[in-house]
Amino acid sequence: MPVGDRYTVTIGRDLLDDVAALVPQRAEQVLIVHSAGFPDPAIRVARAIEGSGRRAHLAAVPDAEAAKTVGVLADLWGRLGREGFTRTDAVVAVGGGTVTDLGGFVAASWLRGVPVVQVPTTLLAMVDAAVGGKTGINTAEGKNLVGAFHEPVAVICDLDLLATLPTADFVAGLAEVIKGGFIADPAILELIEADPAGAARWDGPHVEELVERKISVKAQVVEADLKESLLREILNYGHTFGHAIEQVEKYRRRHGEAVAIGMVYAAELARAADVLDAGTVTRHRELLTSVGLPTAYAGGDWDALLAAMRRDKKSRGDQLRFVVLEGIARPVRLEGPPDGQLRAAATAVGVAGREPTSR
Repeated sequence: MPVGDRYTVTIGRDLLDDVAALVPQRAEQVLIVHSAGFPDPAIRVARAIEGSGRRAHLAAVPDAEAAKTVGVLADLWGRLGREGFTRTDAVVAVGGGTVTDLGGFVAASWLRGVPVVQVPTTLLAMVDAAVGGKTGINTAEGKNLVGAFHEPVAVICDLDLLATLPTADFVAGLAEVIKGGFIADPAILELIEADPAGAARWDGPHVEELVERKISVKAQVVEADLKESLLREILNYGHTFGHAIEQVEKYRRRHGEAVAIGMVYAAELARAADVLDAGTVTRHRELLTSVGLPTAYAGGDWDALLAAMRRDKKSRGDQLRFVVLEGIARPVRLEGPPDGQLRAAATAVGVAGREPTSR
């Protein structure tokens, strides 16, 4: 699947040995950034690269958001320096979304940019993080506040790797798939609603189509707007509140779970602003619940969540901006909603222990 005329996303099975052919031929050395908890795919990629006559260096990083820190980044820079990586050498990121974010930023920042091949190993990374060229790390002040746009030379999505995912991690990845349905492709929603149990399994009958459809949504948006000047903001549906949850919980919650709650918050906010109908809000809850994703956030600290949202990248000055829906596949920007609407949406998702309201 092409992303404009810039690179291709390959979706299939038993693809790891093909990664070597996608690393630029002039690269004499390749740094393979991978999760310490799941080294096998990276080892296989390293063998393929060495079989093509290049040197492969395995670099294990911590699991989950612990990988996306200045300290881990500095360690990788040090490794590149000691091994004498030049501008013609390359990085391959093999792992989940935190690894692809980190590996991409290592490539973007070393010598002002070296090639990177993304090899996502989770559903979340395949349908979101590895595609689109966004790279970055976290700081104490927020998620992905430091980063760069750096497109890969190729992305390989080997669906066989999904068999290794715990069910909870696979289901969390579905949140990004469902997001694609709400903002652009209603067929995604219909496929899941027709067989939610099948959608929640890595070997379900429609998984490959769901992956292809979500990647297609992102590819089309990124092709039109690489650097998030306007259109690309729609990909952040559910992320403003979702990232706030992640930050106040110190990234202990799965990203997809936070985004699922964030989508319900955005739907409730749109309803409070008289932008979205009640039936579509209900559809959010029913669809997400059907695959096992959360839709409420009981007991949250509203002041902390609001402060985190004000640090969101979409904010301008002291004005909060949200992506909301006017209807299915009709995303719009909501700028500066009043405090009463923000609080009403928070109450509706259960913040401060209040149960979600019905309308």
